[in-house]
Amino acid sequence: MKLVARIEPGIWALFGAGFMVGSLLLPAWIFVVWIAAPLGWVPAEALGYERAHALAAGPIGRLLLLALIVLPLWNGANHLRHWLIDLGGYARDGVMAPLLYASAAVFSVVAIAAVVRL
Repeated sequence: MKLVARIEPGIWALFGAGFMVGSLLLPAWIFVVWIAAPLGWVPAEALGYERAHALAAGPIGRLLLLALIVLPLWNGANHLRHWLIDLGGYARDGVMAPLLYASAAVFSVVAIAAVVRL
């Protein structure tokens, strides 16, 4: 059995969590940062560097930051894999699936290292 087939349930769990983060948390962040703040609905000091760093440096903030970075990576890797399957069939899946999931894993490790160093 191929490695990708063995880890597929875990990948689907990460994909589902990434979809949830992408559909629930990121639009709220985009609304606050790109719409509400420029219109003056949010005080300027609420989005200041010191406050953002203080929120992100705590344990809950680090977990939230990791979820906002890592989970959409896995969602994107899975979507891209299935898009490539739709374009070229399963002929390239033996090469592309490990490449996409390995890149998501590498960038996840990089993100974890960056968040831990906060």
